[in-house]
Amino acid sequence: MIGKTLKNYVVEDLLGKGGMGAVYRARDTNLERNVAIKVLAPELASQPELQRRFLQEAKAASAVNHPAIAQIYEIEHEGDLTFIVMEYVDGSTVRQLVSRGELDVLSAVEIGIQVADAVARAHGAGIVHRDLKSDNIMVTRDGHPKVLDFGLAKLQTVASADADATQALSLHMTQAGTVLGTIAYMSPEQARGQKVDHRTDVFSLGVVLYEMSTGKLPFTGPSAFDTMHAIVFAESPPLTTVRAGLPYGLQRVVERCLRKDPQERYQNLSETAADLKRVKREIESGVESGPPMLERVRLPKTLLPKNLSTRGAVVIGFWGIVLTSLLLTVLANKGGFAGAMPFLVMGVIVYGHVRGRRRRMAKRFIKKAAKLKEVQVVGMEGDEFIVASRGTKASTHVKLNSLLEAANGGLYYGHAFKMTVRSDVPAEELQSMPSRLSVHFVREE
Repeated sequence: MIGKTLKNYVVEDLLGKGGMGAVYRARDTNLERNVAIKVLAPELASQPELQRRFLQEAKAASAVNHPAIAQIYEIEHEGDLTFIVMEYVDGSTVRQLVSRGELDVLSAVEIGIQVADAVARAHGAGIVHRDLKSDNIMVTRDGHPKVLDFGLAKLQTVASADADATQALSLHMTQAGTVLGTIAYMSPEQARGQKVDHRTDVFSLGVVLYEMSTGKLPFTGPSAFDTMHAIVFAESPPLTTVRAGLPYGLQRVVERCLRKDPQERYQNLSETAADLKRVKREIESGVESGPPMLERVRLPKTLLPKNLSTRGAVVIGFWGIVLTSLLLTVLANKGGFAGAMPFLVMGVIVYGHVRGRRRRMAKRFIKKAAKLKEVQVVGMEGDEFIVASRGTKASTHVKLNSLLEAANGGLYYGHAFKMTVRSDVPAEELQSMPSRLSVHFVREE
């Protein structure tokens, strides 16, 4: 292709190749500017599904106007070739910057802010990138990131043949070993071949943030299967154990992005960007917040009784030592049973506190969820909160997930709470919910 002319574009250099085709730098002879041209591989052009996906890239990206998203100029055909003409970004990919050790923490956070804001804009237009990775984020010479390649984007508002992600995953795994999305950046639901939504981009951004901060990927394995298994089941090592001195606030953001359950991640990348901005201010001010005391204690799960949290182990251990020490002191001084009685009563009180913790955290969640005006009913079914809401906004999901995270963070033992949010439940079903759920809140109209 180098040296050839496509329409009014003279191909000058090869920039890269992928499963969908090749990208070249070309010269626009009409406007006298450099452009990037993505050419669909000829052997794939005859496959309608792949050509449709390729053209969808242009439609998806051109539907979003943001300075951190590479601009699409036009779609063209030349003989048997189909190609997209895009903005040429002169710079380096995030992967290249990481491999050369050119990213400090502040730069990584700034890139994360701009990318989160850009992809949030795409989500607002109903577009999911689905292939967000360090190779798809370019940083210009003057330090501005650009998100590239919406080739795997999904227009959520349009029913299409690839709405079933399992079918699409199977299709791509049979083609020269490629997989829908790049394996190391996949979300657990992508790795499982399940249907995905905007929260898959939240997970992938978490992987990119982890990579920019530590220079390593959070999930790896000797084979593609092992990597996908790690994504689905393994927890990533905390940032600070891989690279010392990283802000705790950044670790909190990355951990939340990398939650296995999509409902436990950020529900809106605008919120991710806001949290990253707080981390940036802390770094610039030199005053960084540390983790809460109970979160500084990390006990290996193998040392904990089943279903006992670190918080629970610390609380129970503390009171156990205090009460045992006081009781032994009384007995050693021959205080007898009567002298030990106050401490036995205190022990019963502590036991009641620990045992009732789960119930109190559930009540706290319900009380705060009831304050959201969209929420109509809050009930429980086992360990799961059932929330029925009306006119639910993205911000409502964000608040509910924040409340759920706080409730689970306060547990001493037992399985974590789960939550299902039902939007715009029909009036008949809404009325029947109290009869089949353990209902704790019903909004009276």
